[in-house]
Amino acid sequence: MEKIPYEEIPLIEEEIKIYKVGDEILREEAEEVKNIDGELVDFVKKMFYTMYNNRGIGLAATQVGLKKKFFIADLTLNQEPGKKLVILNPVIVESEGEEIGEEGCLSVPGVTENVKRKERVLLRGISLDEKEIEIEASGLLARVFQHEIDHLKGKLFIDYLSPIKKALIIKRLKKQRKQEGW
Repeated sequence: MEKIPYEEIPLIEEEIKIYKVGDEILREEAEEVKNIDGELVDFVKKMFYTMYNNRGIGLAATQVGLKKKFFIADLTLNQEPGKKLVILNPVIVESEGEEIGEEGCLSVPGVTENVKRKERVLLRGISLDEKEIEIEASGLLARVFQHEIDHLKGKLFIDYLSPIKKALIIKRLKKQRKQEGW
């Protein structure tokens, strides 16, 4: 098994709609990826383009309307083209420690909050070339893995906040959604 299977993936310069708080797909559980074909690979290339255009470092398939269990990540914001990650059917098999850190989300625009996460995780999944992979991560990469896997389970980072704080954020975002038409 590879340690960190970074890839160089060319982009398809076509932006995909990012679903936001209030869109039902964000609360639905994704289905396992059973077939890796050209259509899926092209979708991944569009996802990277979309993520970079929106200044993100991770993006789950459900955030862009595909109910499949995979996510992409690039902590370098495309500054190092060979540092792209695509993880299909990810599962965290071990975790330890705790840390609190700031999180934001392309599906929760303009909101950042501190969230408690595991400090270290061991993730298993499948790469685009159908190899089984295992990645041990800590710090920001571990946080991104946990955040994106939550999306695949229909969970948002604001679900970790107090009920009052979450309600205030959702109220503000509903107003913003109405004003901006998203």
